[in-house]
Amino acid sequence: MASRIFVAALLVSTAAPALAQADPAALAAELAAMRAKIESLEAKVKELEGAQAKTAAVVPSWKGAPQLEDKKAGWSFKPFGRLQYDLGYVGSPPGVTDRGLGFASELRRGRIGAEGTVPGGFGYKVELDFADNEIEVTDAFLSYEASNQLGFTIGQHNNFQSLEELTSSRFLTFLERAAFTDAFGFERRVGLSARFSQGDVIAQAGIFTANIEDLSNAQDAVGLGDENDAVSLDGRIVYAPKLGDMQLHFGGSAHIRDNGDTAASGPATRYRQRPFVHTTNTRFLATQSLRVETETNYGLEAAMISGPFHAAGEVHWLEADRLTGLSPTFFGGYGEAGYYLTGETLGYRGGRWDRTKVRKPVGGGGIGAVQLNLRYDHLDLNSEGVVGGKQQGYLASLVWIPQDHVRFYLNYGRLRYEGAAIPAAGGDRDYSIDVLGARAAVDF
Repeated sequence: MASRIFVAALLVSTAAPALAQADPAALAAELAAMRAKIESLEAKVKELEGAQAKTAAVVPSWKGAPQLEDKKAGWSFKPFGRLQYDLGYVGSPPGVTDRGLGFASELRRGRIGAEGTVPGGFGYKVELDFADNEIEVTDAFLSYEASNQLGFTIGQHNNFQSLEELTSSRFLTFLERAAFTDAFGFERRVGLSARFSQGDVIAQAGIFTANIEDLSNAQDAVGLGDENDAVSLDGRIVYAPKLGDMQLHFGGSAHIRDNGDTAASGPATRYRQRPFVHTTNTRFLATQSLRVETETNYGLEAAMISGPFHAAGEVHWLEADRLTGLSPTFFGGYGEAGYYLTGETLGYRGGRWDRTKVRKPVGGGGIGAVQLNLRYDHLDLNSEGVVGGKQQGYLASLVWIPQDHVRFYLNYGRLRYEGAAIPAAGGDRDYSIDVLGARAAVDF
């Protein structure tokens, strides 16, 4: 209304001298023309105001990366990524010559992706990893938030294996996760899952097939590809109360997987593990190739955070039911403790470790966050005639976080093997090696 009055007044004041000398007929015609001009200008003003309001609804912000969000409509879009460069050294037992030992370096992870929301409570996430000069799909899923407590996910995502496995590689306390996570074949898989949270309790469950790469039509007859009919049921429950300023975490998970046709006609299963750096493909722990019909595994988790101190431990068992009728049971676990020398607190959210908020970052008058961690890691791949070896790892890590999205790691490990897969001089399979690792990482 104000714009209409202003425009009318402007036109009247401009045309007033001419109108004073006009006859009634001419005056009526002139007034009609002025009214048409007012209506035309008013329509243009409304159009500009609407465009301005629509533009203002999409609010750009910065949350470690640019994010576009229209809260009223329900749309959002945010790109993200990470780079992790590793340098590693693996000691060689006496008499062992292996090109995979010694010094090596690699792009451990190079990921790019996008995530966001869609009107109606839907969300999405797509992430690709281009390390090793190959494109690999890590996450690719659609989600739906039915309420603040209940959500669903369909597509390629993690199937609730353990605290360590579910924690992003951006926030780990060591270069690599606990030995049992890789040895037992933890990986993302295509499936449908549900998540329920109420107060201090989180419950997760789902039905999963295989990793998206193993379902590819490009797989040959041995790999099965789209003929892969493996299926698993997976569940995890977490109780995470707070006692004052102390965050506690207790969890358990259970999994049963039927390998379907892959058990007899697909690639055989081997349970094996690298020596705590990814820069080598050499495995001192490895079982023979096994035809596994079903896998049943379960794990327990416990952790706590109190100011700059944290402690965590997990144990996990895997029973492999072979086509021969034998069912070996393998075991792995770890215990660790860590402390921020600069006073920060380890991040925790949604039943897993999260980003550490640096108190005094580099560039803001401080030196960043400095964390020291110690860990004992155990893996036993001997059972029911299967001899994959035992490993005891004594590990230490120093983590420097100059600002929230940049990290540097320095790791040392002393690994003790019993019945190793690679014999040393004289056929000795009981020996120790030293491992060093370093990483420079950035994420956005």
